[in-house]
Amino acid sequence: MTSAAVLISPVVESIHRSFSDICVPDEQYSWENPRRFSAYAKRLQLLLNQLLRTTSEEFSPSVQTALRGIAGDLTASCQTTSVYRSKGKIFVLIHCQSLCKSLQERTRAIGGWLSLLDSVLEDHPDLRKKIADHSREMKQAQFRVTENEERVHCTLQKEGQGRQTTKAVQSAIIMDLARALGIDSSNQAELSGQVMLLKNDLASSNSLEERRILISLERIMDNWSTEPDPSTRNLDLDFEDDANIAPFKNFLCPLTKEAMKDPVVLESSQNYEREAIQYWFERCIEDGRDPTCPVTGQVLKSLDLKPNIGLAGAIEEWVSRIIDMQIKLAMQYLSEDPLPGVDCIERMLDNIYKISEEHPSSRYKVRNAGIVDLVVKLLKNRPKSFGSHLRSKALAFLLSMTKDEESKKIMVEEGITRLGIHSLVGSSEKEREYAVKLLLDFTSDEAYCVKIASEKGALVFLSNMAANLEHPALSNLAEEVLKQIEAVEDNIQILAVAGRFEPLLSRLREGPEVVKIKMASMVGRMTLSNSSKEQIARQSAEILVQLLCKAEGIEPSLRALYILSTLDDNATILVDSSILPALADILFKNNNASEEMKALAASTIANIVSNPGYWELAPVDKRGHTMQSESTVSSLLGLLSISSSQCQVYVLRILYGIASSPQASEQVAKHIKAGDGIKIIIPFLEHQEVEHKICAFRLIRVLSLRLGQDLVGELYRSDKLPLLKEKLLDHQSAESEKCDAACILANLPFSEDQVKIFLGPSFLKWTVTYLKSEARPTSSIVVGLVGILLHFARRPDLQWLTLIKEHRLMTLFRDQMSLSSKPKVKKLSALGLKYLSESGRTLGAFADADPQPPRGFCFVLVLMCGKNSPKPSTCPIHNAFCEEDSQFCLLKSDCIKPLTDLLSYKDTSIQIAAVEALSTLLLDTSSSNLKRAVDVLENYGVVDSVINLFIDVRPGELQERVIFVVDRILRVESQNQRYSLSQPLVRALVEAYRHGSTNTRMYAQDALANLKQISGVSGRNSSQPLGRR
Repeated sequence: MTSAAVLISPVVESIHRSFSDICVPDEQYSWENPRRFSAYAKRLQLLLNQLLRTTSEEFSPSVQTALRGIAGDLTASCQTTSVYRSKGKIFVLIHCQSLCKSLQERTRAIGGWLSLLDSVLEDHPDLRKKIADHSREMKQAQFRVTENEERVHCTLQKEGQGRQTTKAVQSAIIMDLARALGIDSSNQAELSGQVMLLKNDLASSNSLEERRILISLERIMDNWSTEPDPSTRNLDLDFEDDANIAPFKNFLCPLTKEAMKDPVVLESSQNYEREAIQYWFERCIEDGRDPTCPVTGQVLKSLDLKPNIGLAGAIEEWVSRIIDMQIKLAMQYLSEDPLPGVDCIERMLDNIYKISEEHPSSRYKVRNAGIVDLVVKLLKNRPKSFGSHLRSKALAFLLSMTKDEESKKIMVEEGITRLGIHSLVGSSEKEREYAVKLLLDFTSDEAYCVKIASEKGALVFLSNMAANLEHPALSNLAEEVLKQIEAVEDNIQILAVAGRFEPLLSRLREGPEVVKIKMASMVGRMTLSNSSKEQIARQSAEILVQLLCKAEGIEPSLRALYILSTLDDNATILVDSSILPALADILFKNNNASEEMKALAASTIANIVSNPGYWELAPVDKRGHTMQSESTVSSLLGLLSISSSQCQVYVLRILYGIASSPQASEQVAKHIKAGDGIKIIIPFLEHQEVEHKICAFRLIRVLSLRLGQDLVGELYRSDKLPLLKEKLLDHQSAESEKCDAACILANLPFSEDQVKIFLGPSFLKWTVTYLKSEARPTSSIVVGLVGILLHFARRPDLQWLTLIKEHRLMTLFRDQMSLSSKPKVKKLSALGLKYLSESGRTLGAFADADPQPPRGFCFVLVLMCGKNSPKPSTCPIHNAFCEEDSQFCLLKSDCIKPLTDLLSYKDTSIQIAAVEALSTLLLDTSSSNLKRAVDVLENYGVVDSVINLFIDVRPGELQERVIFVVDRILRVESQNQRYSLSQPLVRALVEAYRHGSTNTRMYAQDALANLKQISGVSGRNSSQPLGRR
């Protein structure tokens, strides 16, 4: 064997292997193109075998090149032909264009390689001619897909784009596919088998388009395999002529597989449902191909759709018989008692729903048969087995029947609106959807709208559904129902009660005067939520105020404004609407206004002024007078003498409101005093009506803060001082009256004789006993009672000191300060400790003057109590012997720590009281006594707390009180050295010196001198002498 033969041997073997794969019997190829290629290959095999025998020893370069080219193209062709043999037919149809193109290219390429052999076969003319002829044939070969294959290929490619298709188009696709596959379109099993083969072929495919085609075909096959439903399937018919009820085959549309309603015939003589075949034509045109007849595959020259009148008449007659029998059957089952099973009821509902939807002209038959009544009663009775699924089907049927006006009347008479409303909260979304659609259909009539709105819970359910954005479709439907209801005048009040105020407010804003007054009257009669009050006030307050100027509008608008004023947040809105001048005019000037209207105006003003901070600047008349002006206060006091009993209560409330305002209280108190208002107000303390007394006590309490001396005098002259004690001691008095009485007594500036005579020891004992037994230390009465104790604590009289020790007042103040959550109680308790501590220092000085031991101030108490303390100890604060738990020593009574805790409190007034109490421990200026006191304070953490408070405090009263303590602390050498390098303290002292009050600057100067930092302020050296106070 020559070297050329050796080299070409693998090529020849490859060619033979390819021939064995390609040249198989034609039966193994289901497609024309691979069979044609196989025929070319078989002839090529004979020619190459003859060539190899002729030139078995020597192969020229051209022969070698030709054989290698042929071998390569045959190998490639094997892959293509194997697809035709091994893959399913649908897979081949999907790729038929590319497969055809591949065979075309390989065939022509092989023909080209054969032409290279022409020059080497001059000695073999017969073989040369055969190869040349075959080469020419192969180069001219044309491989094409059939027209039907091309159509199916195009359709499948479009399906790969994920398009939506109708049932009719899907049916036509299946028919085209079946023709291309050579299968009868009715052979569902074989068609499904081909789809399953495609699924196996694509198991390892990553092509998104191929996957989409598979999914689309599976969906189409599922729909195609569904049995036709000519309106009689699955019905348990029990009639003798059941055999005649099945439809003729030509009644069914080949595409929809349902009885035709509008049959048309094509030029191919095939009948179709008009709508179904139109869908198919549209798809063909959209895909860019000629429309065809789905059944025959014939390309249509004309798209004319000729009505098949005869067939239509036959179908209509058959459908009419079906409808009559279905109605009769539904009547039979739905009127049974007991009802048949759920499945049977569901079938009956489905049948009558289909009759109503698909055959509107037969609705009268359904109605006349009494089925509408039966279904409504079925919903009404609601057996346990009748779940949400069946209710939704019943509602769907009734919704369909609302297109028949007579049926609507029957439904309304049977109470369908209530049933529909109940289904708005059904467990399934379908039930709720059909229910709201049913109600929406009924709202087209005003009378029905009123009926729906008046049903209990209807507006609430609809509003909740409209607000539920989780189901936007239902929300939109419910909103449409509500809009229809809102358009009816008679529904406005019902809607407002349900919280939908827009119809009412729009008429109040934009309607004629008569309508505005009517709407205002509605508002005045309603019970409103706070959010509703705010909504109405924001949108209509100005309109309501304007109506106050109309004779017919005063009462309704006044009642509405009163309702709105009961919400505190509306005070600003109402004041901005200029309500005060209008109300003041009714209250003070309008002689035609009834006492009831005046009382309403006064109560509305009282509600507004109960919230300070805005009305103080608002005018109440054209002259610019305000609520706190002298003329207004004088007019209010005048009304207390002449107005009705109810109006008097509201006037007292107005005076209390304006007197409570931080901005207006001073002016109001001044004007009340100038107008002898105290004489007018005090008699109401004993009014026979409870409400008058409560309001009077509350007003006197507020006035006692500014007019204490005047009140004491007038109460004494009118002999009403005992009344305050009686209120406190009377168990039947209202809690609010007792609280106010206690606060009044606490605020009044009693003289020492008045305390002894009017209050006295017994009242002190009662107050202490009450506070100790008070189960609620946060009660409002505690504020007044602690304040009353200050009358006793601030008087260093030996009689009171004995009682203070007996009743342990310092311990009581300490406990109230620690346990109560009321800031006022903490402040008053701290002041009580201050007064007692000061009294203790006074007693200590008295004891020091006595030459007999013991030298502590507690010796005086020993004298008062008649016996000595069993174990006296030296007090580092007083430098004397103090009893343990002494009621005049902050240290022995464990009050220093609670007072220190108050230094970090947010309330400045409490901080001031605590600082003042602690400062009583530093009043002794002798160095030894001061050092002992500061050391005690340091042990309790007071020093650090005071220094930190001073660093953070701003100029003002608190700064002045704290810097006094800081100055005393820094006089002690050890503390001086400790804080000498504290830059925050030094900066704070410098700022206090520069910006503080006169006393603050003096103390700051002394403190800086003690820290040897005075040069940082005055420019003098620290060694320079400082002027002392």
